[in-house]
Parts: sequence; C-alpha cells; structure tokens
Amino acid sequence: MNNFALKLFAEADGIDVTPLPSVTNNLIPNIMQIVFGLLGSIAVVIIIIAGFQYVLSQGSPEKTSKAKNTILYAVIGLVVCVSGVTIVSFVTGKL
Repeated sequence: MNNFALKLFAEADGIDVTPLPSVTNNLIPNIMQIVFGLLGSIAVVIIIIAGFQYVLSQGSPEKTSKAKNTILYAVIGLVVCVSGVTIVSFVTGKL
C-alpha cells in the first residue's frame, strides 16, 4: 500500500497524520560539524606547538624528529577532519 492510501485510511479513522517537526534532520550533521571543528582546531594548535618545538630543538636530531613527526600526524588529523566534514556534508546533501 502506498503512502497516499495509508494517509486516507488514517484520516478516515480520525488519526492526525500531520508530520512531526523535523528536529533531527539537521541535528546529527550539526553535531558532526562541531566535533570536526573542535578536532580541527586542536590539530592546528598541535601544529603550532610542534612548530615551536621544531624551532627550539637547537639541531638535536631526537627533538627535531619528534617535532616533525608531531607535525606530520597533526596534518594527517587535520586532513581527516576536513574529509569528515566534506563526507558528512555530501551525505546530508548540504554540499
């Protein structure tokens, strides 16, 4: 049975078939945008801190390597966050 027939039967029985307000349509994408925004901001802060560590490493190979790895992983995290926002926007039809 299609939706039109179900609606007719429901109205005939006195059942109110007006749709409920769509609160959840934007709830999950909004939450995901906030989460990815926070994670992206944290990644940028980590990149800045690792940049200072790199500058202040004074040529020490261990400290330089650690700072480079931190920057690399933070950039990877930033790319994941941007990709996540893009995927969520695409799936929800807001892109």
